[in-house]
Amino acid sequence: MSFTLAIVGRPNVGKSTLFNRLVGKRLALVDDQPGVTRDLREGAARLADLRFTVIDTAGLEEATDDSLQGRMRRLTERAVDMADICLFMIDARTGVTPTDEVFVDILRKRADHVVLAANKAEGAAADAGVIEAYSLGLGEPIRLSAEHGEGLMDLYQVLQPLADLHAEQAETDTPETDVEINEDDDAARIPTPSKPLQVAVVGRPNAGKSTLINRIIGEDRLLTGPEAGITRDAISLSTEWDGTPMRIFDTAGMRKRGKVQEKLEKLSVSDGLRAVKFAEVVVVLLDAAIPFEQQDLRIADLAEREGRAVVVAVNKWDIEDDRQAKLRDLRESFERLLPQLRGAPLVTVSAKTGRGVDRLHIAILRAYEVWNRRVPTAALNRWLSGMMEAHPPPAPQGKRIKLRYMTQAKTRPPGFVVMCSHPDKMPESYNRYLVNGLRLDFDMPGTPIRLFMRGQGDQNPYQGRKKAAPSKLRKHKEGRRG
Repeated sequence: MSFTLAIVGRPNVGKSTLFNRLVGKRLALVDDQPGVTRDLREGAARLADLRFTVIDTAGLEEATDDSLQGRMRRLTERAVDMADICLFMIDARTGVTPTDEVFVDILRKRADHVVLAANKAEGAAADAGVIEAYSLGLGEPIRLSAEHGEGLMDLYQVLQPLADLHAEQAETDTPETDVEINEDDDAARIPTPSKPLQVAVVGRPNAGKSTLINRIIGEDRLLTGPEAGITRDAISLSTEWDGTPMRIFDTAGMRKRGKVQEKLEKLSVSDGLRAVKFAEVVVVLLDAAIPFEQQDLRIADLAEREGRAVVVAVNKWDIEDDRQAKLRDLRESFERLLPQLRGAPLVTVSAKTGRGVDRLHIAILRAYEVWNRRVPTAALNRWLSGMMEAHPPPAPQGKRIKLRYMTQAKTRPPGFVVMCSHPDKMPESYNRYLVNGLRLDFDMPGTPIRLFMRGQGDQNPYQGRKKAAPSKLRKHKEGRRG
């Protein structure tokens, strides 16, 4: 059975760098600025033949109040309680600090197994710090360089016996059962869970994204608070929401490009954009007090251009007084400002109280179903004939464009191909006419629809080739006779 390893330590000792190396990809943001990591990030780690879950945590700081640092510390302590093994990291170049000594005492009380690692230990400059680490009383420190990949086999040798011990304890704790499963009986087989639905929650800073996700998963896994911009990178969490397996991405708040000056914020925003590209459904979260600001529109338009299914959720609905009038204004603004998403679900929620979260779940599933919809070719061509009768294609320069055939080429999002004459002369207005008709007649509200016009010559590999001159053809035939 796999074990869980939590990497803990002061800010900027290299926890995220080691996390990225263990998972084999750059999942966590890394920067010279201390305190980059604020939430708990989980990843599937691999070290030689060991497979385990690794947790990257916020830097431990001596704060016990309700400040941002205090809330970060409580979240890290929660990771310590969740983990089977804690890897306590110090900076070998800095040596042992009083803060390190304080947190070692905490780990002794809360963690079953604590492993000590002295990171940034490459070169002679770190020798004194490695020797000083013995004073913490956690045994021999592992000399690591997470940035250069040094010392990982030493880490493996320490973790391997602890992994075996964890596996033995797991077998002992597993209750015996007298139920026999007949593998030949299909009804007795354990059903394989479906692939988790990938959902990204995006929006401006302080819209309530982390609070909403905590409400969905039923526990405080993400750092929240009144400060804007708490979340700095895209955190993914696996959960089962009302029977639906999901992987939900919490993203950093996206501000206008002109206001994003710091390197760290640029990394945070690019991490959120990457989450949108990998998601299947994007929930654009608005603040009910100031909905549909320019940046909200840009975020929704980005999701549509990336071809994702989109759900618009309006948060902080619990503080609204005249909800009917507000909802009417929201729907009118949505139709007017985001015509490319006409018909997409618009859901009002309160992440604080949980009101409307069940409707959000239904809206996500509905958007995902439409995003995957496939229309039979026969139905499409009957529909195309009716659309042409109601509104014939234009006739540029007196030549009517003929629409001959239509088929669906792809889903996720739905993409359609129309074979026609003169596709380069088809005006965008007629394309919109067909797309709006597809949405209405085949019940595909809100989802991005891609429509491609192609001429018959697009499928002919010899189209446009010059014919051989008659004299050359004659010489070629005479040559063959000879």
